[in-house]
Amino acid sequence: MGRIFAIGDIHGCSQTLKKLISEKILLTKSDILYFIGDYIDRGHDSKGVIDYILGLRSDGFKVFTLRGNHEQMMLDSLYDKQAMKLWMDNGGKITLQSFGIHSLEEIDEKYWSFFHDTMLCYNTEHYIFVHAGLNFKRKNILEDKEAMLWIRDFEPVQPALEDKIMIHGHTPVELDQILIQSGNCINIDAGCVYKNRSQMGNLLAIELPSRTFIWQRNCE
Repeated sequence: MGRIFAIGDIHGCSQTLKKLISEKILLTKSDILYFIGDYIDRGHDSKGVIDYILGLRSDGFKVFTLRGNHEQMMLDSLYDKQAMKLWMDNGGKITLQSFGIHSLEEIDEKYWSFFHDTMLCYNTEHYIFVHAGLNFKRKNILEDKEAMLWIRDFEPVQPALEDKIMIHGHTPVELDQILIQSGNCINIDAGCVYKNRSQMGNLLAIELPSRTFIWQRNCE
């Protein structure tokens, strides 16, 4: 068996992602890698992020991709003008620029397949991987799909997770606070795209089950 990794919110920082995987993680084909969503928006090379992940898959690496709220906004924008405005206000314009286009209709089908194939949650034997978190007010914590994309400031209630560890992102956290996390809910969004903010600007990975944090400073 290889190692298990999860990588936090990338937001168009393609060069940072490549350095994290090729120089810090040293990914092998026996490893399993989960991306927890928000590949696009705000950073300047969203297309490059998707191309790199697609390349890993085509090269035989075990890659699993979750959907973030930014991918959901992009998908919703295909059919809803109000959703398009929300997306444009949250980084959609720079994502279109990275594809060298002016409208969503110009995006190649392989990218739409990538976005549509993303999962809201991966529930494995020992871990739950999700973008934003879970609604612990529900009896069935895997029932609220909206929460998986958008929730913040939730309070994990036990024994809802039982003996599993939940890995999530969505809410940027300062690196020093990420590194001292305990318990079975772990946030791995180190605010990669916010490189001008103190204690942010890092793309973070976690290795499991050791709970070892690996990070790469934003190098865009």
